[in-house]
Amino acid sequence: MSDIGYGQIIRDGFWQNNPALVQLLGLCPLLAVSGSVINGFGLGAATTLVVVMSNVTVALIRNLVRSEIRIPVFVVVIASFVTVVEMMMNAFFHDLYKILGIFIPLIVTNCAIIGRAEAFASKHTAPKALLDGLAMGLGFTLVLVTLGALREVIGHGTLLDQAHLMFGDIARDWTITVIDDYRGFLLAVLPPGAFLGLGALIALKNVIDGRRQGRARAERVVRPIEADGAVA
Repeated sequence: MSDIGYGQIIRDGFWQNNPALVQLLGLCPLLAVSGSVINGFGLGAATTLVVVMSNVTVALIRNLVRSEIRIPVFVVVIASFVTVVEMMMNAFFHDLYKILGIFIPLIVTNCAIIGRAEAFASKHTAPKALLDGLAMGLGFTLVLVTLGALREVIGHGTLLDQAHLMFGDIARDWTITVIDDYRGFLLAVLPPGAFLGLGALIALKNVIDGRRQGRARAERVVRPIEADGAVA
C-alpha cells in the first residue's frame, strides 16, 4: 500500500472510495444534519479538520505506538482534535454550533475517521496521510452539501438559507429563492427524506460507474480488433 500515488488517493476520497457513497460510514450525522447546505457544510468542515489532523498525527506516531494499543491511542488522538474543533466552533460559529448540537462531539465516533487512521494513516507517511484525510473529508463534505442542497430545495424551495451562520453578516443576503411562493415538501426535511436523497445519490453514482465500465470494456474489445486489422 505504501506505493499508492497521490492521484489515486484523491480519486479514492472523492469518488472511488467515498466514505458516504461507497463505504457508507458516518451516515448518522450525514442524514441528521443535511437538511440545508449550510448545516451540511458546517459539519463537513468540522469533520474534515478532524480527519486531517488525526491522520497526520497518527502517521507521525505510527512507529512509536505498539500494535496492541494502537486503537485506544487513535481514539484518544481523534477525541482530542474533536474537542479542539468543538471549542473553536462554539467560539466562532456559536449559532451554527447550537444547530449542529450533539453531532459535533459525536464526530469522535465517526467510523470513517477511525477507519482512515487504522487503514491508511498508520501505514503511510505524513504527507500521504494528510492528503488522504483532506480527500476523504472533502469527499464527505461534498456529499453533505449536495444532499443538503437537494433537501433544502425540495423541502423549502431555497438555497444557502442562513448562510450568515457560517460566513458572517456579509452572507445575510446570499439566500437564493429557487421556487417562489413554495409551501415546502415535508418529507424532504424529515429523516426519511434524507434516506431517499442519499439513496438517489448512491444510485446516480452507480449508474455513472456502470456506464464508465461499459465504455472501458467496449474500448478493450475494439482495440484488439483495430490492431488485427492493421496487421492484416
